[in-house]
Amino acid sequence: MSYQEIERMTPATAPSRVGQGTAVEQSRAVAEVQAAVLVARQFPRNEAVCIAKMQTACAQQELAQRAFFRFPRGTSNVSGETIQLAKELARCWGNIQFGVAELRRDEEYGESEMQAWAWDMESNERSSTTFIVPHARWAKGKAEKLADFRDVYENNANNGARRLREMIFTVLPVWYIEQAKTACANTLANGAGDVPRPQRIAQAIGSFEGIGITADQIETKLGRKSDKWTDVDLGQLQVIFQSIQRGEVTKDEEFPAPRVTTDEITGAKAGA
Repeated sequence: MSYQEIERMTPATAPSRVGQGTAVEQSRAVAEVQAAVLVARQFPRNEAVCIAKMQTACAQQELAQRAFFRFPRGTSNVSGETIQLAKELARCWGNIQFGVAELRRDEEYGESEMQAWAWDMESNERSSTTFIVPHARWAKGKAEKLADFRDVYENNANNGARRLREMIFTVLPVWYIEQAKTACANTLANGAGDVPRPQRIAQAIGSFEGIGITADQIETKLGRKSDKWTDVDLGQLQVIFQSIQRGEVTKDEEFPAPRVTTDEITGAKAGA
């Protein structure tokens, strides 16, 4: 181990003097936490009301469309629940605080030390994780170093949001999360309620055509003609469309160009 590595592992010396502003802020933070715990104990959550709030929130198309994500990893796609859904469930459950912070930024080594946490003030269940985020982005099969401060900030924010999502889900009951996922999936499947399915199919095709994806490509992906699409198919298409819009996955990854077969090439030559 080199001297530079040892020096890096040595913790920074604590300041010998604390300013008045820092002392006031420390005292305020302690008092704020104590007050939050006291209020949570005095006004415990009503689980029936929390569930009703969750069901109302998940019945909204605006949340359901942002509740799930898709992004490529290797030769497949990874899907799951978004940070937006996690935050909304924490709000409905109540008496929960959460956050993410950058503890240290090391420009020499090109990395940031961050922490994400979630705390159920009522049950006193707390989950936290500290992690290192390299100032780099994986692209074209290699890590590209980030030089722009805005790119570094956005990279830290994206990594922090993923860890924060897991921390929130850790302190929430599993059954509560599963009910919310089912409710959001049903909302996506049911679409706009009274709108007939043929009209919703036409709207879905029109939305994808607006970003350069044809109905034939969608039918190939789903494995059936558009007049045979189910409510589940329409829900899946909404998740895919929103993921493309957010840049989590590209349209070429979801709808790759069809490969030309040998028979097609032979037939084209014969026709010429």
